Amino acid sequence: MQKGFGRPGYFFIDRNGVIREKFFEAKYRERLTGNSVIAKLFPELGEEVTETVEGPHLQVALEQSDAIGYPGTRVTLAAAVRLPSDVHVYAPGAQGYKAIKLVVDAIPQMELKPAVYPPSKILYLPAIKERVPVFDGSFRIIQDVKVSSSSEFWGSLGKDGKIFSLAGKLEYQACDETKCYLPTSVPVKWQLQVFPLDRTRAPENIRHK
Repeated sequence: MQKGFGRPGYFFIDRNGVIREKFFEAKYRERLTGNSVIAKLFPELGEEVTETVEGPHLQVALEQSDAIGYPGTRVTLAAAVRLPSDVHVYAPGAQGYKAIKLVVDAIPQMELKPAVYPPSKILYLPAIKERVPVFDGSFRIIQDVKVSSSSEFWGSLGKDGKIFSLAGKLEYQACDETKCYLPTSVPVKWQLQVFPLDRTRAPENIRHK
């Protein structure tokens, strides 16, 4: 049945004609948006800041690649964290400390992909002779969200679509040069308007034979 199906994908080709990145999905009903690809390659170009959250010892800009989605599309959410110059937070893999973690609440209409964290730095703590992975300065945590492609979901949208809230929290433990503060969290929230797919068929003379 699927013989000859086109499958969605992107190549990123540099000015010398060399393929630098490729983005393909195994399932034809799951596809990255163009904005999502740009957000992965060039974060400064592909993200729309929707809200800025102030928390103890950090600031978080909430970004998303797209404000509108369709069944099967993958939208990229991001938490862009900014820390004061003398503050760090623990990265995933730190033992005995509360590592920073982006937690988005599950909803049936969306499939949450694993959050992606940037490379961490190793900080040496001479007082206790430990080396731990940390983040400092500014960094981004990204998470892709796939909109459900089930026929039942399509039918529930209606012609005007629906707005979905993607809420959760950013958990972390901040430390400066002299002390570590108690673990805490700040709330995060994005909104995505989902419209049904355009099911209008192509003119008969250009349909796949």
